[in-house]
Amino acid sequence: MSVNWGILSTAHINRLFLAGAREADNTTILAVASRDQRRADAYASDNGIERAYGSYEALLTDPDVEAVYISLPNSLHIPWTIAALEAGKHVLCEKPLSRRAADVNRAFDVAEKQQLLLMEAFMYRHNPQTSLLSALVAEQAVGRVRVIRAAFGFVAHDPENVRLSAALDGGALMDVGCYCVSGARLIAGEPEHVAGERAMGGDGVDVAFVGLMRFDNDITAHFDAGLALVSHDLLEVVGDKGTIRLTDPWHCRRPGIDIIRDQGVERIDIEPANSYRLEAENMSAAIRGEAEPLLGRGDAVNQAKAIEALYRAADEGRVVSLCS
Repeated sequence: MSVNWGILSTAHINRLFLAGAREADNTTILAVASRDQRRADAYASDNGIERAYGSYEALLTDPDVEAVYISLPNSLHIPWTIAALEAGKHVLCEKPLSRRAADVNRAFDVAEKQQLLLMEAFMYRHNPQTSLLSALVAEQAVGRVRVIRAAFGFVAHDPENVRLSAALDGGALMDVGCYCVSGARLIAGEPEHVAGERAMGGDGVDVAFVGLMRFDNDITAHFDAGLALVSHDLLEVVGDKGTIRLTDPWHCRRPGIDIIRDQGVERIDIEPANSYRLEAENMSAAIRGEAEPLLGRGDAVNQAKAIEALYRAADEGRVVSLCS
């Protein structure tokens, strides 16, 4: 039976989730909420959504809504995640759940108390391209992993963009660098030490962030993320026998993996798949008890720990240890 979903906010990113969710047989977008009733009505009409609410609180009181997708600005993720959980709703919250590990733990404490699911929405993790990458690393397709390189950047032209607001927890590391951190962690586990440098802009956010992470087994990862860069997406895994390269690792719109060895380049083509559809399908199936959620508490908490440490490293100009 399909799961009834509500969406908190009418943010631009919703269009991607909506398109994917509509392809999922087990997902129904039943309601949307805005802080303005007229905006909610217009959004619902434009997108074929049955119910529209003029406040987030009103949507959370709808007994037919079983799960909510939260795409609000970063600073509002934890408050509204907790509010939704306390209202009895399962929650899929856009990345990053928070830059503070303590807040992530607090949200999952509520989810566990309420016996509800909470998932951080890293949609790329659900894509077959990412699954194949993990398999290639596990089977040592390029030997022992030595270095991970990652990048994600674009130009945020509008000075009013929420990504450029310090009050809303914007910034390059939070918005796009979090993907690089997630990708490196997927491959190498949890970082032991991190360092970071940033360039400031907007109203006091990092518009560019360069990070370095050291993992167990002498694996290092370095990444660059930016909100003032020409579009640049990359994920490379460098081993002692070759390199695995993904040139569309995050959006996965043009999936495919190159394996570069001394003998030449082996191209693995991958059938395109909508990451948002797969994400919605996994969450809805998990709600019905038909699947395990792909991402859970451990991943979300460790992701926040890494981001928190990277910001501290940049603030203090030193290497920060995550070893207990």
